[in-house]
Amino acid sequence: MRTRRRVGVLLLALLATQLGSLISPAYACGCGAMIPGAGGRIGVSREASVVRWDGRTEQIAMRFTVGGDAKRAAWVMPVPRRATVTLGDADLFSQLVDLTAPEYRTRSYFWPRHGDWPFASGSRDVAGAPPPGAGEAQVGVVGRERLGDFDVARLTATDPDALRTWLEANGFKLPDGLSTELKPYVDQHWEYVAVRLVPREQGATLGGTLDPLLIRFDSDRLVYPMRLSRLAKTAQSLGLYVLADHRMEPASAIGGNAPEVTFAGRITPKGSVAGLAGTAPVFLTAIDQSFPVPSRIDGDHELRAAAADTPYRQVEYSDELRTAGGIPVWILTIAGAVAVVTLAGLGLGRRLRTRRTR
Repeated sequence: MRTRRRVGVLLLALLATQLGSLISPAYACGCGAMIPGAGGRIGVSREASVVRWDGRTEQIAMRFTVGGDAKRAAWVMPVPRRATVTLGDADLFSQLVDLTAPEYRTRSYFWPRHGDWPFASGSRDVAGAPPPGAGEAQVGVVGRERLGDFDVARLTATDPDALRTWLEANGFKLPDGLSTELKPYVDQHWEYVAVRLVPREQGATLGGTLDPLLIRFDSDRLVYPMRLSRLAKTAQSLGLYVLADHRMEPASAIGGNAPEVTFAGRITPKGSVAGLAGTAPVFLTAIDQSFPVPSRIDGDHELRAAAADTPYRQVEYSDELRTAGGIPVWILTIAGAVAVVTLAGLGLGRRLRTRRTR
């Protein structure tokens, strides 16, 4: 049966699954840039992202699963407005996976297939249902907090080279090309969330699933900054959970394969989901998208309300041979047909014998 999909990273509306290389520095991941310390290697095997947007404020809960041999790393994400950063709720992600899980159904078939008697044994077929103004060149630190595994700095920057200066002052080298990709954000007067990932145990390497972060900022549009993923050397995949008033969809594919909605429906939030979205009913949209050639990414994702709040849930089928009382129906049918023919033959023979004796 098809395995469950999911997982993701920041701004937009729900989770992102990102694949990264563990044998080379990972300079791009989802909507941010991951920069290992000198001589280190780090890969992001998964980013999970949930976005809550109410038309005025955007909240992004994200969680990294990383591996490699880096003892520290930096992650930089552009944001359109001044942001606040707190630790998020790890249970949020598992609850959304459960809410958006496919519906499993069983359907029967009449004639035996491979694996059914009298054919050779083997695995049964499983079929899935198809889815229906620049200022001075400087960096300003507007806030800095220690949150779990993270040293979080919130920055303003009027020039990409200023961000380079800040990174280098904190022991990180800005990768070639990242300065160019950051310039459009600088031109639009965006700010940055810069995070140093530092293990709590001295001398330990970064690995496993890190504490989730929750980033909040004002925004009158739902934006997911994907531009920095252009620097990725391997194919990227995006899994996004969006909590909003309506079903949401990307305005364009921004250079990737066509986005696929894997769940859409109105829910009444409970538990950790209610902690992010409140208790009033809200529309949840889950979106998957792949980027086979990251260099083709030509901008940021912007999500908009779909034409209608049409609900959708994936259906996965398990096929089973139709039986009655534990006996395959096809055997009962054939046996019944043979019995009928036999009785009809006996009846016909009896009538013929009766005529001959007259």
